[in-house]
Amino acid sequence: MKIETIEAIRFTYPTDTCHDSDGHGHPGPWTDTTGAMLVISCDDGTTGRVIAAPADVAEPLLTQFVRPVLTGADPMRHEQLWRALYKWQRGSAGRLTDRLLAAVDLALWDLVGRKTGQPVWKLLGGYREKIRAYGSTMCGDDIEGGLATPEDYGRFAAWLVFERGYKAVKLHTWMPPVPGAPDPKMDYAACAAVREAVGPDVPLMLDPNHWYSRADSLWLGRRLEELKFLWMEECMEEASLSSYRWLSSNLPDLNILGPESMTGKHWTRGEWAAGGACDMIRTGVWDVGGIGPSMKIAHMAESFGMSCEIHGTGAGNLALCGAIANTTYYERGLLHPFVDYEKPRAYQKRIDDEMDEEGCVHLRDEPGLGQALDLDYIEAHRVG
Repeated sequence: MKIETIEAIRFTYPTDTCHDSDGHGHPGPWTDTTGAMLVISCDDGTTGRVIAAPADVAEPLLTQFVRPVLTGADPMRHEQLWRALYKWQRGSAGRLTDRLLAAVDLALWDLVGRKTGQPVWKLLGGYREKIRAYGSTMCGDDIEGGLATPEDYGRFAAWLVFERGYKAVKLHTWMPPVPGAPDPKMDYAACAAVREAVGPDVPLMLDPNHWYSRADSLWLGRRLEELKFLWMEECMEEASLSSYRWLSSNLPDLNILGPESMTGKHWTRGEWAAGGACDMIRTGVWDVGGIGPSMKIAHMAESFGMSCEIHGTGAGNLALCGAIANTTYYERGLLHPFVDYEKPRAYQKRIDDEMDEEGCVHLRDEPGLGQALDLDYIEAHRVG
């Protein structure tokens, strides 16, 4: 079996999520947007697929970097192919991103799962059949009845826990360009409102998104200790490992989780663990170049006696959660009072991460990543 073709199919679909000038998602009017499906096919007809952002799998990138490495190769040799593609990153002037690596890696895993008739989470280790999810909110906004006030956050968190069944909640608070953001006192007010709304026993987390100084992060972290939050993530610029080492040492009753967006894949996360910069390690397939490096990070964290918490939603991250022992939750979102997360997108027959009334997402036994893509829809709305 040899890889024969690598293709990115661009297609349109409707969405009610818009993005502000800093790239944060918010509810918006329905409009058409463009997605992409990376397809890797072999000479025996076996195919692997994954949905990706069009820019991440643009045709010039496939032509220059991906096809020279993959065409004619054995798709079962995951590590060899990933490393061969990764080695091109240094000389690519930043064009060969970790997100392109991740798209290729995920499509290859989907292909191998389909070839072997096994779900990817079992091929990776198959540790668990289900995992608790935490409700991960969109970032704050100025929409009336949305996430514009601490009271909005409290009301929404209460619905997530007592109506929808989530057993934990993570807040993304206000970020530029929202007026007045970032502001640690605004963040604290939202966190306090949520704690009051859900009671003392529901695990809560905060992601203030890298805006704060050491002084602001320490002030906010101490307030979160009083509120009995489980963790805080990415409150400062993650390039400063020493800042996180300092923060972690000064917050004995609050876990610091990281790094999330810092480049460097498993090597960077190894430095954070060895350097005492965090209490929990963060990874996610789209952050570090795929499932392969994510598994290395998870096992590295385990060797330090640390949990490895997975960043982001989707089939790839869910497979990772099913494979490893040292993770606590699946991140489900992003959630907002005005967005119906449970409704499949037009190109899906069902969402990747259906959740039961007990707040658990179940791993599926379908071969591959377990996506339910509507290939007829994608073909009918193909562009370019």
